[in-house]
Amino acid sequence: MKYPKSKILLFTVLGLCFGSLSAQTEIKGKVVDFMTYLPIESASVYVQNSTIGTISNVDGKFQLSIPREYQNDTLVISSIGYKSFKTALPDYDPSMDVFLEEEIASLDEVVIVSDPRPTTGNEIVLKALKKLPNNMPEMPYLQKAFLRHRERNKKEYKWLIESALTFYDSSYASSAKDQLKINVDETRKSYDLRDVDSLFTYYSYLKYRMPKLSFKSKKLDRDTIETSSLVQAIKWNDRRINGLENIFKGKLNLVRNSNTSKALFGKDILENHQFKLDTVLVDDGRKLYKIQILKGADYVGLNTPGIYNEGFEAKGWLYIYWDNYAIKKIEYELVAASESQRRRSKSLFDTLVNHKMIITYKDYNGKMYPSYFYYETPKLVNAGDRSSDKEKVGVSKNKDEQFYYTIQEILFTEVIQDPDAINEALGKEWSEDIFSTKPYHEKFWQNYNVLLESDEEEKLIQDLSTRATLYKE
Repeated sequence: MKYPKSKILLFTVLGLCFGSLSAQTEIKGKVVDFMTYLPIESASVYVQNSTIGTISNVDGKFQLSIPREYQNDTLVISSIGYKSFKTALPDYDPSMDVFLEEEIASLDEVVIVSDPRPTTGNEIVLKALKKLPNNMPEMPYLQKAFLRHRERNKKEYKWLIESALTFYDSSYASSAKDQLKINVDETRKSYDLRDVDSLFTYYSYLKYRMPKLSFKSKKLDRDTIETSSLVQAIKWNDRRINGLENIFKGKLNLVRNSNTSKALFGKDILENHQFKLDTVLVDDGRKLYKIQILKGADYVGLNTPGIYNEGFEAKGWLYIYWDNYAIKKIEYELVAASESQRRRSKSLFDTLVNHKMIITYKDYNGKMYPSYFYYETPKLVNAGDRSSDKEKVGVSKNKDEQFYYTIQEILFTEVIQDPDAINEALGKEWSEDIFSTKPYHEKFWQNYNVLLESDEEEKLIQDLSTRATLYKE
């Protein structure tokens, strides 16, 4: 029996759809505090004993694509300080919110325990750093990830890019500068309106290229600058300030790079940090210390070439497992503290918080692998050293439009340890350039785990995409 071509095409499409559905199961839900009914942000949602997972957004919502081989396993939803929710995946009901109940261990256990355990925040942190070689991966691995990089002023988004990434790390013992690699595999979204109002960036770019050039008698005007030149300035600025290489191979990757020279969490950590034990919490049935990060006797300096980045004090929280002293989570801010840095930060950025980071790790086969990375930094449309501010260039009088900040979020998922797969990947060309143009492959993204936008972000992204289309026209 012969079928018309239209029916054959229909059967083919349906077959592909059912094949896709059978290969992946997508679940959605919302995580809520049992007592307050408020959404829980950054709750971990994952398949037990795997690296398949995601986190909830600011609205408590999540979505997760689960490969076929895990579809009968256990779903775990956990958050530090709460009792975990666990259910067999076939029994999960997406129509019901997931309520987590608060769970806190007793701080007295730290004091009365008979073991010779550290009892102060400083002692606990130093022991955790000493234990890093035991708790961090000691063998090469690949890790898949999703990047959402967005830049906005106080009114609207100016840039958004979403990409699929592959990370390679040879081991904690190796230097991240030489042995950590990043590749941009695919790009899902890319909207960029920054060349509309990036005169400060162009000014900094020219000063960098021609330091002796005087601008006192010149007035830069957007209409007189070629867009291609402005785009080059924007790319230069992003790579030196917010590039993936700078974050992951530099000082701000606090745990991974603590074994490098002059690391922020290195052997001299107590010179510019102090740590105070706050309480003991519970995470998925395991106790962990909650430790406050306080300023030390000396300021924190990043010693960034070409950028004034000195005179900060550290604030935040550290979460360290009780049983093996593995670092589970870091919430870390660098706040302008010296007189010159405070003056500069307030003038250029309208904020004293210059760097904000959240880093979480997931325990997989007894080792701590990256799970989620959040980095936020203010950035005037120039991010260069204008601390003297003597030469004004097209300064916007509207602060909501003048002051920018950049947010980079990375959700890490699958860990690949197979030596053949690693060698095959390393044999290909790697590039961490998020600016490079790539074709969009819809099929690739159908089952790829991504960060779910919040309701507010979704609206802002829609507005940005509309304006980007109009601007191109």
